[in-house]
Amino acid sequence: MTAFSGEFRTTAGPVRGAVTAPDTVAVLGIPYAAPPFGPDRFRAPRPPLPWSAVRDCTRFGPVAPQSARLPGAPYWSPGDEDVLTLNVWTPARRDSAGGGGALPVLVWIHGGAFTFGSSAQPDFDGTALCRAGLVVVTVNYRVGFEGFGHVPPAGDGDDRHPDNRGLLDQIAALRWVRDNIASFGGDPGNVTVAGQSSGASSVACLTVAEAARGLFRRGIAHSPVNSFSSPALAAETTGRIAASAGVPATAAGLLSASPQALVAASDAVVADFRGDPETEPRHYDPVLYAPVADGRTLAADPLVALAGGAAHPGVGLLVCHTAQEYWLLHAVGSSAEVTTEEGLARFAADLRLPAGLVEEYRELMPGAPVLDVYLALYGDAVFGEYGCRLAEAHAAAGGRAHLSRFTRHRTDAAGGTVRPWHCADVPFAFGTLGQESVRFLVGGGVPDTADHDLSRRMVAAWASYAATGDPGWPPLGPSGEPVRLWTTPDAHEAAPWTDGGTAVRAAWRRAGLPLLEP
Repeated sequence: MTAFSGEFRTTAGPVRGAVTAPDTVAVLGIPYAAPPFGPDRFRAPRPPLPWSAVRDCTRFGPVAPQSARLPGAPYWSPGDEDVLTLNVWTPARRDSAGGGGALPVLVWIHGGAFTFGSSAQPDFDGTALCRAGLVVVTVNYRVGFEGFGHVPPAGDGDDRHPDNRGLLDQIAALRWVRDNIASFGGDPGNVTVAGQSSGASSVACLTVAEAARGLFRRGIAHSPVNSFSSPALAAETTGRIAASAGVPATAAGLLSASPQALVAASDAVVADFRGDPETEPRHYDPVLYAPVADGRTLAADPLVALAGGAAHPGVGLLVCHTAQEYWLLHAVGSSAEVTTEEGLARFAADLRLPAGLVEEYRELMPGAPVLDVYLALYGDAVFGEYGCRLAEAHAAAGGRAHLSRFTRHRTDAAGGTVRPWHCADVPFAFGTLGQESVRFLVGGGVPDTADHDLSRRMVAAWASYAATGDPGWPPLGPSGEPVRLWTTPDAHEAAPWTDGGTAVRAAWRRAGLPLLEP
């Protein structure tokens, strides 16, 4: 066996990483595109400027413009511009004779409502997955208005400021992987792209985006969110942002506003939605930005596109969701609180929920407070049912799809409830349960033996799927089964509405109407 030097060649220039564990090298903050500011602001990503000397890549790159400050992660500072970077974890040692060949590659796209987040979050450390036999890549991309805000064209045929710039960044990163990952020991012909929440929705978009064709073989989507914009809705959002920033809703006006000003304007518009119940449905959870069905990068909502057989030929899809997604959004105060019967009825009407669905949930949740019924409905509409239908649509169109649910639900040492809520599954799949910053996500306290066993099983499933397309259970059949449940032996006996989704799925099917319109 021979040790890697820690230096690697890329098409833009040589880079040097650092041994971060006895068996792993991390190469952090590698530019895959030029800084998207100055003359390149609101434009499609451009190639990075080349360099000749070995570039030190031992720190994460700057975070894209946003106001969020996430536990354990760096935060955006105005003036940071080189935000289109990625990180690679690769084995520190390998057979000097090349035995075993190139390793499968997993590319991670972080979540954050298309508005915040970064690849530098501690729960996305690639060490455990690298030890499981993968080369791991995590990606920064433009979020918020910089990445997903609609910039009105200056005239007919103007395409200088395309929609979906964040998706175009992700595609540029995948092209970088295709052209460079072999230098890091990875196989450019065996790439899996994975993500959670808005990152999972990005995976779904990439699965049907023509510009991403041939760049990956499989997709992993944990908690994909039913959040996509029509061109009209994206233009309306831009009008609100421009008004809040005090600039015209034109390309010139928006370019005159600094990234900091547009971040502040976005936060102000979110606050307006939160405070005004008449702004339904955004009042309940005012996410401003999402991929736009622009007819170019993204032809349609991926659910519609997958049902029409638009997925790239041969691309597999593994979908997972958590059993109680929306409890996290409530815990962090990001969603409106509905606690009365009148409020629940208005919520159902505002979101155009299928007739009879509220009553179905009441039967599944006897004696539950209104707030719990609301959170269950909202979480299943936006995450759970949408994700299940993505997998089923892909399978029905002839694709290979696997489905799983994270249902770990127990009592902690202090007697509190540990819920299988949004984001709880990610540290398990990354093998990062030991990170202090993820304790809140996974329920607080120190993870126990059962937790670590569940994490090992989820890491192994991801690694196996990325390597071979087989996560360890059969693909979906015509009945929508089988579904793998991720839980621990000490989990609570499941209630009907957290039983892996069987009763909930039946309720949605009986309701007979489609999911919410984006």
